[in-house]
Amino acid sequence: MEIMEDVVIVGAGIAGLATAVALKRVGVRALVLERSEGLRATGTALTLSPNAWLALDALGVSHKLIPLYTPSPKGYVTNVSTGEVREVLYPRQVRTLHRKVLLEALAEELATDSIRFSSRLVAFQSLEQGGDASMAAVHLEDGTTIKSKVLIGCDGVHSVVARWLGLAELVHSGRSAVRGLAVFPQGHGFKQEVRFFLDESDKAGFVPLNDRELYWFFSGQGEKMSGEAEKMQRDVLEKCTEKFPSEYLDVVRHADLSSLSWAPLMFRPPWGIIFGKLSKGNVTVAGDAMHPMTPDLGNGGGASLEDAVVLGRHIGNSFINNGALIVPGDMAKAIDDYVKERRWRAAMVVTASYLSGRMQQGDKWWIKFLRDRALYKYFFGWLSRLVFVYDCGRLPAISFGAMDLSSKKD
Repeated sequence: MEIMEDVVIVGAGIAGLATAVALKRVGVRALVLERSEGLRATGTALTLSPNAWLALDALGVSHKLIPLYTPSPKGYVTNVSTGEVREVLYPRQVRTLHRKVLLEALAEELATDSIRFSSRLVAFQSLEQGGDASMAAVHLEDGTTIKSKVLIGCDGVHSVVARWLGLAELVHSGRSAVRGLAVFPQGHGFKQEVRFFLDESDKAGFVPLNDRELYWFFSGQGEKMSGEAEKMQRDVLEKCTEKFPSEYLDVVRHADLSSLSWAPLMFRPPWGIIFGKLSKGNVTVAGDAMHPMTPDLGNGGGASLEDAVVLGRHIGNSFINNGALIVPGDMAKAIDDYVKERRWRAAMVVTASYLSGRMQQGDKWWIKFLRDRALYKYFFGWLSRLVFVYDCGRLPAISFGAMDLSSKKD
């Protein structure tokens, strides 16, 4: 079977769904292909800072999320070796929320047939049409072929689309992380503050999501800790018992085992983003497919939302200027403009995240000196302002009257 679409987005994660919503706002229908049977919530929770909330404002969904979660105005970083505790002030509107709630809020904005689940991509090819114009043919495992005027890879860290574009391979940071939810049926009693605990090579922390749930993590150097959830929980407790305080250990003991996940912390080198080929004709990438990063500044989700708005703005302007038509040649320019706008911003955020993590988790004397003397007093505030104080802009207004090509269907 062969299908024709204007825009195909590979991956129904944050970047994929947000991009589909952005395109819907400018009158462009997109088909989202997701290999899973439903929305995936790997990672459990995420933190969104002011830059992410500005993007959600542009997408028209922030009002659904803000009432559900209380901001975290500050956090505390405890050096477990010295006992020193530092207070860290966060910008306004820093909230930690369930990843699945964000995905559902985005998916609710789309037409019921806009997301095609259980769609495994096995291959795709670019169909040149002369000049800069091109189309993409996506081949699915079930034998379906989808031809599209625009293809956007939002298919995560191990992106098939990014690999096809020839982007630099990922680099292992030398660290990995276990993440999960802790549930206290009677209430956990913690204030709405972020708590971090640092050892020479390990980092742990938690932040409340609501009165009964907390998001927690453990990041360390060393062996893989994947496997059964109970074993992951036991491994974390064994590594932390002699290092971290009892309040953190109690959080881990209250883990919802079904929420636990382990992953190596990977990133794409910033020079691979600056000099890499982030698009070819009408094919490009967004989110983790473009700029996978370590989670040390908690801005992976925010950067993906920024991508969606910027991509929606450039594609929307082309669509509107061409009388509500996807014109392949002009669309290639729109995608190129998107890449030019995002390239340096993405490389900077990846770099800032890596440096933040490197300075927090390292046993070299000079790293410990910088961490204890400069990181939270000077460097972290500068990094935060650089990353979080950013406005990705607004989407263009459409003026096609009743002609909304992406209106929701029953």
